[in-house]
Amino acid sequence: MDHHELHKRFTALTTAHLADACIRARVPVRCAPAALRAVTPGDRLAGRVTPARHAGSVDVFLEAFERAAPGDVLVADNGGRLDEACVGDLVVLEAQAAGLAGIVIWGLHRDTADIHRIGLPVFSLGALPTGPLRLDERPPGALASADVGEWTVGPGDLVLGDDDGVLFLPADRAEELLTLAETIRDTERRQAERIRGGDTLREQVRFGAFLAGRRQNPSLTFRDHLRAVGGAIEE
Repeated sequence: MDHHELHKRFTALTTAHLADACIRARVPVRCAPAALRAVTPGDRLAGRVTPARHAGSVDVFLEAFERAAPGDVLVADNGGRLDEACVGDLVVLEAQAAGLAGIVIWGLHRDTADIHRIGLPVFSLGALPTGPLRLDERPPGALASADVGEWTVGPGDLVLGDDDGVLFLPADRAEELLTLAETIRDTERRQAERIRGGDTLREQVRFGAFLAGRRQNPSLTFRDHLRAVGGAIEE
């Protein structure tokens, strides 16, 4: 799937829809930690992962841009450090000039006001005025993969971000997961419209029958009940 198709289809979805699609497809749900948020609220991004492990020098990001394809997303791994910013306005501008769709930082950014003005979506753990005050040895495979929280991601992954956070998907399952997410979205929209029309969610999922069934069979789970009545709202 090319980046134009991915971006077009994600425009009408959320990361929540895609996380639910992963559950339904039995694909691991790889969410970045909740603290990783858009620098500009409302920003969204979607693209193939271009990874880079930061060791104190910006050159690793510039080298990543040399390898990146238009529509990719730089995933900058700074180990989740909170004592330095590893991406500032010049890196963001350079990413934009290279045709990237955005940047995800497992660490901090700076030059917040400039990043707002540039307009390229950037997700990070927050801001700090100082850049790196150290220069470590470049790690092996610095451009092969990146860690974000507990997950290791690379060019075989897609990254998507919105107001709910950041989610990673295997690129080779993208079509399946997007199609599932669209089905989930449409079901939820119908359920929401029915609630607004006076048909409560409890009525839609026959919650009274679930409570009665649980009295008869204490091991009955709500998820089992939903599967039985075709009212899936959890998966």
